[in-house]
Amino acid sequence: MKYQSFEKGRKAGADSRDGDPLGANSEIGRKLKQYYDDLVSEDIPDRFASLLSQLEQKEKPQAPEKE
Repeated sequence: MKYQSFEKGRKAGADSRDGDPLGANSEIGRKLKQYYDDLVSEDIPDRFASLLSQLEQKEKPQAPEKE
């Protein structure tokens, strides 16, 4: 089976019935966006949030001690 080049795929998709220039690639893009949106809307696990908090505390610049 031969794979079409990207340009050939775009041209073929431009003539699709629904008028979508990307054809099947648009459906893949929609699914990926939906998966990403679901992923970023999930809560951060408590352990991970705790580790991030510890890291932020260590990265804060220390105030110089007065003599």
